[in-house]
Amino acid sequence: MLLLRSLPFPRRVRPAWFALSAAGAATLLVAGCTGTGQPKSAGQTPIASAPARLWPDRPPAPPPPPDKSGQDGPSPLPGLPRVPSGNIRTLGAIDVVKAQIAEDARQQTPAFDKATERRIARCAAEPKRCPVRAPEYQDLTHDGKDELIVGIEGSEHTVAIWAYMIRGGVVNRILDTAGTPLSVEVSDGDLIMREPTSSSGYEMRTVHSWDDKQQTMEIRAMEFDRAVSSPVPRRTR
Repeated sequence: MLLLRSLPFPRRVRPAWFALSAAGAATLLVAGCTGTGQPKSAGQTPIASAPARLWPDRPPAPPPPPDKSGQDGPSPLPGLPRVPSGNIRTLGAIDVVKAQIAEDARQQTPAFDKATERRIARCAAEPKRCPVRAPEYQDLTHDGKDELIVGIEGSEHTVAIWAYMIRGGVVNRILDTAGTPLSVEVSDGDLIMREPTSSSGYEMRTVHSWDDKQQTMEIRAMEFDRAVSSPVPRRTR
C-alpha cells in the first residue's frame, strides 16, 4: 500500500503576504457559509467511543495445536517418468491422477471411495463416465511456467482439486483441497473457489495463493461473500 504523507512547511519565517492571504481566505470561507455572512452550525459531531470488551476478566482460549493434516511442502509423486524439460503438458492428466491414487493407497490416505476409483480406472474405456475433469494449465507459482490443475468429481457433488508442478524434473503436488464448488477460477495465480452456504445470498470464498517459503499453495483468505456465481446451466434433453 502506498502511503502519501503531507510534506512539512520549511522551518523558516513565512512572508507576511502568506499570513495575510491565509487570514483573508479564512474570512472568505467563513463568510461564504451563509448568505448573511454568519457562520452556521452543522450540529453536534458524534463522539467516537472505544470498543467495549465483554467479560474482560475471563482468560482467552488457548491457541489450537498446529495442523498436521496439510502439506508442509511440495510432495514428490513417484510412479511417473521424469520431465527434464519442465513442461508438465507432456504428461497425461489421467496418468497423474492414477499415480496419485496409487501413492495415497501406499500411504493409507485414500481420497475417494472404491466406486470412484473404479470409474477413474475405466476413464480410457468409458470417457463419458470419467470423473476427472479436463486438465487446466495456469501459472500458479509466478515462475513463467504452467502448472497442472485437475478436478476429480466425487460423491455428494464434491470435487477434489489437485495442482502439480515440475521441480528438478520430478512431478510435485502443490495443492490438495476439496469442496462443493459453485465455481473455480484462477486470478493472478490465486485459485479461488466459491461454495454454497446455508445463508441465502451468500457464498463461501476460499483463496489459495502460492507461498514461496512453503513452496505450496496455501489458504490466504476464507470468507463469506455476496453471491456472485452464475447458476449452473440446465441440461437440455
